[in-house]
Amino acid sequence: MSKELTSRAEDYSKWYNDIVVKADLADHSAVRGCMVIKPYGYGIWENMQKTLDKMFKETGHQNAYFPLFIPKSLFEAEEKNAEGFAKECAVVTHYRLKTNPNDKSKLIVDPEAKLEEELIVRPTSEAIIWNTYKGWIQSYRDLPILVNQWANVVRWEMRTRLFLRTAEFLWQEGHTAHATKEEAISETKQMLEVYADFVENWMAVPVVKGVKSANERFAGADDTYCIEAMMQDGKALQAGTSHFLGQNFAKAFDVKYVTKDNKQEFVWATSWGVSTRLIGALIMSHSDDNGLVLPPKLAPIQVVIVPIYKGDDGLAKVSETANDIKKKLQAKGISVKYDDRDSQRPGWKFAEYELKGVPVRIAIGERDLANGTVEIARRDTLTKETVNIEGIDSLIENLLNDIQLNLFNKAKARNQELTTTVNSYEEFKKVLDEKTGFVYAHWDGTPETEEKIKEETKATIRCIPLNNVQEAGVCIYSGKPSTQRVLFARAY
Repeated sequence: MSKELTSRAEDYSKWYNDIVVKADLADHSAVRGCMVIKPYGYGIWENMQKTLDKMFKETGHQNAYFPLFIPKSLFEAEEKNAEGFAKECAVVTHYRLKTNPNDKSKLIVDPEAKLEEELIVRPTSEAIIWNTYKGWIQSYRDLPILVNQWANVVRWEMRTRLFLRTAEFLWQEGHTAHATKEEAISETKQMLEVYADFVENWMAVPVVKGVKSANERFAGADDTYCIEAMMQDGKALQAGTSHFLGQNFAKAFDVKYVTKDNKQEFVWATSWGVSTRLIGALIMSHSDDNGLVLPPKLAPIQVVIVPIYKGDDGLAKVSETANDIKKKLQAKGISVKYDDRDSQRPGWKFAEYELKGVPVRIAIGERDLANGTVEIARRDTLTKETVNIEGIDSLIENLLNDIQLNLFNKAKARNQELTTTVNSYEEFKKVLDEKTGFVYAHWDGTPETEEKIKEETKATIRCIPLNNVQEAGVCIYSGKPSTQRVLFARAY
């Protein structure tokens, strides 16, 4: 199979798809709109999962698991939530198949096996979880409940793209219950900070933290907090959301608790989640026309060692040094692969690991052994240098840290370059068409204006940034008074 990629300039969308498939991250499946996550792609997700899981537990959360199927009556209980997801729901109506009497080689749905109540395949779990919490919560002593689950969800998307938008995807969803409004809001903001920390410090992707407009808010939430990231093509990608649900689900499922004063109150709720969409963000933030570029903290393989030799004796000599380097690096917690396969030439291996975004490549030849040196190649800058084997473990450790920081700084510089402040609608449209990126502009706060701008430009309000500067101005569209600028962008 040819490893040649479409360039970003030629076709950004095809470039993205080429990387996903040719770097062995994922593949299309026999089920329309669903993907197969291949071992290398799943390795990235496992590293994300491992890091986030640790962060969740450090903030007091525990993991649990809830059913994939949700009775339709429970799903309908919170009207806004049900309405918001209705068009994306997969529904189970029967529980059995039988042989077609007219064609014994075929199966048909058994009409006698119709479910008494239809089941919704989980698009999100608030309904099933809050129905469960009703049995868990009686008094203030049972609060807070700080639960997360790692799961898959199904949202029947009509237009799909690997990792970014698929009918089934993997995610985590936190669902917490609190005695007070203040405590729930504090939880919502805390988890937004956890996500921002992860995306910036592990994924090396800078984000803007903010709150969604009413139009863009999660169905059933009082407020949705989000982190917005910019991709290389200037489009925004929502990288994580944390929702303050108020008492909406508590009231829908009659979840009350007895206070210290012996009064009954409805519980306050939050939910928050990120998904395998983050892998799409990772690809589009850092990769280049040579393939995937991975931040070291999340790369399944941080260092690959490739031997260059002639004959079995030459391989044996190189392998002794290579395995010694491998052990030293592993002792520092660095993930290393020694690729001593004889089925492929070194040049082929170099191209393969470049395509797969391995942060550091070490090449060792017999001549290097005589000189006490090795060649090191950085994936982020595509530069090479010859270094001494002595102290190489510390050198590689520092190099990985440098690559991680370089990727973040490069993305941050791009964000700054592609962020514009505008004062008129004409300027707004011109920037979107010529420069793309993030656009800060005044908005009058009405859903009507927001919808008109979206219809005419395909740009949405990504967020109202937290700690936003308050300044008097006029809405770029309506000319009405405005107190602050909001963040607009075209988005994935």
